[in-house]
Amino acid sequence: MKPYYEQDGITIYHGDCREILPYLRRAGLVLTDPPYGVGVNYGSFDDTPENVKRLVTSVMPLCIGAGRRVALTCGTRQICYYPEPTWILCWLNRAGSYCNPWGFTCWQPILVYGKDPYLERSMGSRPDIIEHSETAEKNGHPVPKPINLWKKIMLRVSHTDDSVIDPFMGSGTTLVAAKHLGRRAIGIEIEQKYCDIAIERLAQTELALNDIKEYAHANP
Repeated sequence: MKPYYEQDGITIYHGDCREILPYLRRAGLVLTDPPYGVGVNYGSFDDTPENVKRLVTSVMPLCIGAGRRVALTCGTRQICYYPEPTWILCWLNRAGSYCNPWGFTCWQPILVYGKDPYLERSMGSRPDIIEHSETAEKNGHPVPKPINLWKKIMLRVSHTDDSVIDPFMGSGTTLVAAKHLGRRAIGIEIEQKYCDIAIERLAQTELALNDIKEYAHANP
């Protein structure tokens, strides 16, 4: 497999994750945000509940095999399609994000598979709620996730030395978060236009990190 992009510990593959995941070295964490089956226009994928059900059936065994831990946001409507998780973390947004048949939706599930990284290393228990209300920046992807939320999730569900794989990379939020946190990461995305958006975001992140380093050096 030839990477679409590879630089400074960050790699992007353009293609179907079901064809690429079996060839990757196992990572410490698989962190991803797959389609929810709510009619989002991603491009080649028809985002229907039926298609998401088929996608989950084929891709989840590969995701679980690709990482010692898996964490994914799946939305509230199609959660029943996923295999039973080890636990469900809560992304809490007290302001609410949209309406449901019982009122305002103020939380989103984060399905986790594998051992809690803090308990695994006898570092004590941590809350299973991640509170975050910041909206995501617009970047050309229809439903990007907020970068600071994604960093919070990554810190909660992995060790600092874990590498990361995102099988549904989208606009590259997982890769940008990993770069901010100094981690190696691999993203897989079937839509080329989103690969290009991710590369642009990574370049902007590199410039920002260099500015921070230069400022720190000049102001010890």
